[in-house]
Amino acid sequence: MILQLTEREKQFLATVREFVRTDVLPYHREWETSMWPDSLFDTMARNGILHMVVPQSLGGIGVSCQTYAEAVREIARGDGALAMNVAALNALCAAHFVDFVTQEQREKYLPGILNGSIRMAWGLTEPTAGSDARGVQTWAKPDPELGPDRYRMNGQKMFITNAGRAQLIIIIARVSDDALAPFLLETSDPGYEFTRRIPTLGVKASFTAEFNLKDALGWRTPGTFEEVTGLLYRGRIGIAGMALGLAEMAFESAVEYSKQREQFGKPICKNQAIQWMLADSRVEIEAARLLIHKAARMFDEGQRVVEEASHAKLFSSETARNVTNRAIQIFGGRGYTLDYDVEKYWRDAKLCEIGEGSSEVQRLIIAKQVLR
Repeated sequence: MILQLTEREKQFLATVREFVRTDVLPYHREWETSMWPDSLFDTMARNGILHMVVPQSLGGIGVSCQTYAEAVREIARGDGALAMNVAALNALCAAHFVDFVTQEQREKYLPGILNGSIRMAWGLTEPTAGSDARGVQTWAKPDPELGPDRYRMNGQKMFITNAGRAQLIIIIARVSDDALAPFLLETSDPGYEFTRRIPTLGVKASFTAEFNLKDALGWRTPGTFEEVTGLLYRGRIGIAGMALGLAEMAFESAVEYSKQREQFGKPICKNQAIQWMLADSRVEIEAARLLIHKAARMFDEGQRVVEEASHAKLFSSETARNVTNRAIQIFGGRGYTLDYDVEKYWRDAKLCEIGEGSSEVQRLIIAKQVLR
């Protein structure tokens, strides 16, 4: 399936590629022991990368889902952690301000989101609520003294991408025994208590965090839980794009290494065992690309993509796992060292099978659609 991009979108992707070349690739190893600098957020804001899904009428770039997925793929070719953050900040955070806020909320926060001075996070996951999103135990109760739509929130959140650097977090909290709702939380509120940065196997540069809410002030936004979590469909297409970018980099590295590495008097690419691994990886990468393009194009056409988004994420994330694993095997002992990037691609790729709905959850979604 051929991507349908406007000239403006093609120019935007060219900007993203240049950003990756100059501002990401030279530093992606360095960031693993720290994190990327604040200046990187400023650069991304200036280039529209942090708000690419926000329509031009609201001050954003307003690119299609196809362009969004391609941008995440390009960024993943530079750093998986950054790609994960860009995917979430667009599909779950910036997109919330398109459809699920009041005019007052948009006027207060959107200018800062667009210029990069307000960084965001999306707070759903809890110690007892991951795949079971409806298991959220953070409660929000109205506080009439604070005004309409103001609530006090109590609970704990964990595995929240970018929460340690965010000024504003969208919190999913319980408002009754059987209903959940979205809220805006400013991290400067005394009720927000940052607990810790969670160390992770891969995507190390991301500030994945845990925090507590103790009578924290929440500003309820429009939209039901079901409507707001519908943002995950585009988010899953973005994570699929991330997985594809990582798989591409691992594959390209493996091909080049197999041509240079000699054993038994010849390049290892002459061995059928290596050729079959490369062939399998090439086919899986191209199949993943087509699934992503299909889901993104259907999204742009306004079609329902519940199943297609899961197709793309499930297959692409498992493709990234397979391709990065084969790449390490082709590199042999060197692939298991820190001297080559294939081990980083492998670690970063694993996140794609877990974040924004695990592979098991994607299979459940697909099966439910099949059996309707």
